[in-house]
Amino acid sequence: MNETTKPEIYKGLVGVYADVSAVSKVMPETNSLTYRGYAVQDLAENCSFEEVSYLLWEGELPNAQQLAAFKAETAAEREISPALHRVIREFPKDAHPMDAIRTAVSFMGLEDPETADVSQPAQYRKAKRLFAKIPTAIAAAYRASRGLPVVAPNPAHSFAENAFNLILGKVPQPEVLKAFDVSMILYAEHTFNASTYTARLVTSSGADMHGAITAGIASLKGPLHGGANEAVMHTLKEIGDPKLAKEWIQSRFDHKALVMGFGHRVYKTGDSRVPTMRKYAEKMAEVVGDKTWMEISRILAGEMLEKKNIHPNLDFPAGPAYYLMGFEIPLFTPIFVASRITGWSAHVIEQGADNRLIRPLSWYTGPEQRPVPPLSAR
Repeated sequence: MNETTKPEIYKGLVGVYADVSAVSKVMPETNSLTYRGYAVQDLAENCSFEEVSYLLWEGELPNAQQLAAFKAETAAEREISPALHRVIREFPKDAHPMDAIRTAVSFMGLEDPETADVSQPAQYRKAKRLFAKIPTAIAAAYRASRGLPVVAPNPAHSFAENAFNLILGKVPQPEVLKAFDVSMILYAEHTFNASTYTARLVTSSGADMHGAITAGIASLKGPLHGGANEAVMHTLKEIGDPKLAKEWIQSRFDHKALVMGFGHRVYKTGDSRVPTMRKYAEKMAEVVGDKTWMEISRILAGEMLEKKNIHPNLDFPAGPAYYLMGFEIPLFTPIFVASRITGWSAHVIEQGADNRLIRPLSWYTGPEQRPVPPLSAR
């Protein structure tokens, strides 16, 4: 190709392999997402979120001693600074929680003693600190916006117990904790998705961990990415009654409107994470004693498959699951952040280990080079 021949343009980088990675893979032959070789649905059923986080960073599942040390180390890092608490209290009360956590993570970068150290050991230590502190910051911002007192993290709590207690001020029953833990495992990592690639792109310039994660959060907020789980629940609430579900979705078909929570760039025969998340969302409906949202979901999914041959993605069952757990809708995507920090940071570390600045080309379609006319001639 010469400079006058237009190259093939891959809008959205569809089908483009930008690099290699050992963190995760979608296995086409089994339609399974794997983390370091383990199917995510198996991890969700048999492991805790802490075990899976260790796996993503270390490459192998921990033994009992390693897990205990990992839990103790991260639990000891959960508190955020008094300065960050003061900053959070000054946030606008109507700020979206995603904007709040993005700003909080950036502030953490100002305080972290190893911010400028991008060596692999320092990056790992910062990743674990972010893993520990992000739920605390999410909860502090949420409770400040509601005029509620801050709840201090409890180092004796598991990750799931701590998250609930920080945000809602109580630890729920084991069935709820398990459903939450499953959601965190399923959301933890997903190859070169938009936010992960954003984090790797920022890292490729030599930028620090906090900068990369702040950028990842900004990318995740978009409704075509992480924000879809919020949009799903808004849809279910808009419909309100299972009897109205078919009429509602038919109107979307008639107007060729987007239905959030369906379709995926990678999966063509169904997101492998959905059956597991749906199973636990349905368990949540049983625990709460309200099957309205899951019944509406069932109808919408059936109509989309029958009429459009489009399958739901993970956000579709995760939205109602979080709502049934007691979380307000604007918290859904920040919870996603608390999970995906593991995958993002694993990729940041991997990018740094064999780095090359990510700098693609663009094909120019503007005017040819031309002289600047004098002001009087414009």
